[in-house]
Amino acid sequence: MAYYTLMSIILSPFLLLVTKTLAGKVPAIIVFGDSSVDSGNNNQISTVLKSNFEPYGRDFYDKKATGRFCNGRIPPDFISEGFGLRPFVPAYLDPAFSISDFAQGVCFASAGTGYDNATSHVLNVIPLWKEVEYYKEYQKKLKAYAGKKKAKYIIKESLYLISIGTNDFLENYYSMQSQRSSQYTEDQFQDFLLQLARNFVHQIYRMGARKISLTGVPPMGCLPLERATNYVGGNGDGCNEKYNNVAKHFNFMLSGLVERLNEELPGIRVVFADAYNLLLQMITKPSSFGFEVASVACCGTGLFEMGLLCDKLSPLTCTDANKFVFWDAFHVTDKTNHIISDFLMEHVLHQFL
Repeated sequence: MAYYTLMSIILSPFLLLVTKTLAGKVPAIIVFGDSSVDSGNNNQISTVLKSNFEPYGRDFYDKKATGRFCNGRIPPDFISEGFGLRPFVPAYLDPAFSISDFAQGVCFASAGTGYDNATSHVLNVIPLWKEVEYYKEYQKKLKAYAGKKKAKYIIKESLYLISIGTNDFLENYYSMQSQRSSQYTEDQFQDFLLQLARNFVHQIYRMGARKISLTGVPPMGCLPLERATNYVGGNGDGCNEKYNNVAKHFNFMLSGLVERLNEELPGIRVVFADAYNLLLQMITKPSSFGFEVASVACCGTGLFEMGLLCDKLSPLTCTDANKFVFWDAFHVTDKTNHIISDFLMEHVLHQFL
C-alpha cells in the first residue's frame, strides 16, 4: 500500500498535466472489446457471464457491482479520468444512462467476446459485429442529441479503446470443444485474427474514428485459471509458457498491423497499447509494485473462481484486494488496472496531446 501511495504521488503531477492539456482535445472515450473493458453490457443480455453482484464492485463508487469484472475500476475508467473526463465510462446497454451521458464516453464491450464470431458463441455474448451495430445506433442518437456538426466532431476527435483477443485463444482455439483448432494451425489462426482486427479498424475508420488505441493481449499463460489447470509447458512458477509465447507473437503481429494501418489509412492515428511486459513484471516480481500475491486471485480460492463462481458466499475471498495482482481467476484488480492505465497514459496515449 505504501509503495502504491508513493507511486500515485509521483505520477499525480504527470496526470494533472495530461488532464489540463488534453481537456477538450479528446471529447469522449469510446470502447470496444471484452471483459477487460466491459463496464456492464453483459448485465442486459442472456448469458451466464456476468459480474453484477458482490463481491464484484466492492471497491467501486458506492460499492456498486456494475458488471465490471473487477473489485473496482477498469482501464477505460482511469483513462477517461486521465483525459479530464468522467472517472468512469458507462455501458451502452445500461438503462441508467442516456445519450447525454454517452456523449462524453460510452462502452460497447462485452465480456467473453473476441475478434472471431465463434468466440462470442461460447458463452452467448455480444459479438464484435454487434458492438459495431450499437456504435452505428449511437452515432444516430448522438446526431439527434448534439447536432450533426458537434456529433461529427465528437466521433472524429474521440479516443477509441480496443481491447480484445484473449478469449479467442483461451475460450475458443484452446478449448476442448474448439473447431478452430482443427481448421487452423496456431499461426494460421493468428493470421485469421489479425485480418479480423484489420477489418474492424477499417470499418470504424469508415464510420469516422481517427484516434485509436489497439491493446495487445496479456501474458495469458500466467492467469490464475491457466496456472491452475495447465501443466503442460508450464515453467517453474506455474505459468503456461506456450500460451505466453503465443501472446507475445500475436502482440508482435498486432504491432506490425498498427504500423500498416497508419500507412494505409489517411488521417488515422493508431497506437499499440502493449502492457504485456508490465503485467508480467507484476506477476513475477509483485513486491516491486506493492503486491504480496500474484499466483492466485483474491476471490475465493483464487484458482478458478470468476463470474458466478466468485460470489459473496465464499469465506476465502481476501479482505484487501490491493495486495493481489488478480481479482478473480481471469481478471486483475483495481490497483493493477490503475498501474497499467498510468503506464499507458504516460508511454502510449500521450501521443494524442
